[in-house]
Amino acid sequence: MKISTKFNPNSNLILYNGDCIDLLKQIPNGFVKLVVTSPPYNIGKAYEKKTNIKTYLDNQKKVIEESARVLSEDGSLCWQVGNYIENGEIIPLDILLFPLFNELGLKLRNRIVWHFGHGLHASKRFSGRYEVILWFTKSDNYTFNLDDVRVPSKYPEKRHFKGPRKGELSGNPLGKNPSDVWEIPNVKSNHIEKTIHPAQFPVELIERLVLSMTNKGDWTLDPFMGVGTTAIASLIHERKSIGAEIMKEYYDVALERINLAIKGELKIRPMERPIYDPKSKSLYVPPKKISLNNSFDSLFSDLER
Repeated sequence: MKISTKFNPNSNLILYNGDCIDLLKQIPNGFVKLVVTSPPYNIGKAYEKKTNIKTYLDNQKKVIEESARVLSEDGSLCWQVGNYIENGEIIPLDILLFPLFNELGLKLRNRIVWHFGHGLHASKRFSGRYEVILWFTKSDNYTFNLDDVRVPSKYPEKRHFKGPRKGELSGNPLGKNPSDVWEIPNVKSNHIEKTIHPAQFPVELIERLVLSMTNKGDWTLDPFMGVGTTAIASLIHERKSIGAEIMKEYYDVALERINLAIKGELKIRPMERPIYDPKSKSLYVPPKKISLNNSFDSLFSDLER
């Protein structure tokens, strides 16, 4: 496995510490199968400078245009956002950003609502405990591996009671198609994957996108990679990945997390683990350690600079 800190098409993993625009300009047209990211929300986090909304959208437009350029014709682009907040008023960023994607001819396939049980505790409005993933494709001929992400059916033994298929299972034995509302815990202080990043992706969220929208050997790209969750989810499932992160402290954490995965020591919340329900009698599914099964001992010694 070859790892680089600058664009190299012969690598398996590219981790760039710097502005994502600088990295994107190095990537050829149509190179990646999946772009998945969560950009800054312009709310004044440590990794962003809060600006007026027009400047924010202008900056986003540059990254979106480059991301669409490097996307393959059968590829997908997933842009995960929340709300911009100004003087207590919320402005849904997916509504503001949609025209930028639409102008590029990208086709919206789902507006996925990611719901989680913990987060903002509001006092003058209902607590906002969801974010949105806008899933776009570049064409009508796109990769979608539904069987790889099916979830357990509510009534797995339900059968047709009349007609030519009487007695046969009425649902798919592999499970059902997930809805466009995803119940996945966010990464808060007691989450097994928690790092110093204040707005970290859970690995299982990205796993579902990687498995459904790419095939083994495909490239993924995260222009705002944070602590490397997209790369981790991609490498687990034998994909290649590119990520850019401007904050050195987050970049270093991404390197360390991937290094732990290489050594089989990185703990993640498994996809098959149910949401905690105190009334449920289902078996506890513990965190799992992942291993990338590579032949080298340390990520840091293999970085091609």
